[in-house]
Amino acid sequence: MAGGEAAAPDHTAVRVALWRAMHVQADAPPHVIEDEVGLRLVDPDDGWRDRPDMDPRATAGYRASIVARARFIEDLVAEQAGRGVGQYVILGAGLDTFAQRRPEFADRLRIFEVDRPGPQEWKRRRLAELGHGVPEWLRLVPVDFEEDGSWWGRLPAAGFDPGRPAVVVSTGVTMYLTKDANAATLRQIAGFAPGSTLAMTFLLPAGLLDAADRTGLKAAEGGARASGTPFVSFYTPEEMLAAARDAGFAAVRHVAGASLAERYFAGRADGLRPASGEDLLVATT
Repeated sequence: MAGGEAAAPDHTAVRVALWRAMHVQADAPPHVIEDEVGLRLVDPDDGWRDRPDMDPRATAGYRASIVARARFIEDLVAEQAGRGVGQYVILGAGLDTFAQRRPEFADRLRIFEVDRPGPQEWKRRRLAELGHGVPEWLRLVPVDFEEDGSWWGRLPAAGFDPGRPAVVVSTGVTMYLTKDANAATLRQIAGFAPGSTLAMTFLLPAGLLDAADRTGLKAAEGGARASGTPFVSFYTPEEMLAAARDAGFAAVRHVAGASLAERYFAGRADGLRPASGEDLLVATT
C-alpha cells in the first residue's frame, strides 16, 4: 500500500474504496457508480482481488450497499447544487473521490472534507503523487475527533460560510459512536443555515434485517470488535427520525436500503442487490 503506514487510512476506508473499484471490475454494467480513483489512491498489492473480503460472490450484497449509498449521496448533492446550494461537507471523508471524479461541479460547489489529520495528510500526498492535487474548490479540514469534537468550529477557517446552506454527509459513522454523541452531531448540524440538508447512514438492529443478512451483520460486528472499533449504536427508523426531530431539524425522512435497491438495481440480469441493514436519514434545516 502506498504512503506511510502510520498515517494510512483505516481498514474500513480502504475496504470501501476497493469495493467501489470491484463493482466496476467484477460486476456487469450498468454500473451504479464508476470509481476506481480510490483504488489508485490505495495502490494495493497485485493480489488485492484475492482477499477474502473482496470475494465477488460472498461480498456482493455489501459491495452493492456501498455503491448504492454512494450513488444516492451523489444524486442528492447534484440535486442540491442545482438548487443553488454551494457548500458540501463530508464528515469522516476517508477516501471519498467526488472531487476527483466530478470536476463539472467545480464552479458550483466548495467541498469540505473533514477527517483525522494523519489519514488526511496521507490522502493529500497521494492526490499529489497521482497528479490530482488539491484544487481550490476542495478544502481539507483536519480534526482530531477524539480530542477536539468541535469540527464545525474548524470549518469557517477553511472558507465555510455559516450563513449559507450546505449539504452535510456522514456515512458509515453512527454505529461507532454512542447515541449521545450522535445526538450532539445532529444538534450541531440542525444549527446550520436554513435550507441545509443532512444525509446520514445508520445500522438497523439485527431483528429488522432480512434473515439472510443477519449472519453477515454478526461477522461484521465481530470484525469491528476485533479491530478495536466495535459497533456501539443501532437505530430503528423511528428512533433515528425522532432523534433528528429532537435535534431541531425542520423536516426529516427515512430512506430505506430497499428503496435504493429498487432505484438503482431493478432489472439487473445478474441479480446484484444491496444487503439489508443500513438505511439513511435525510433531514433539512
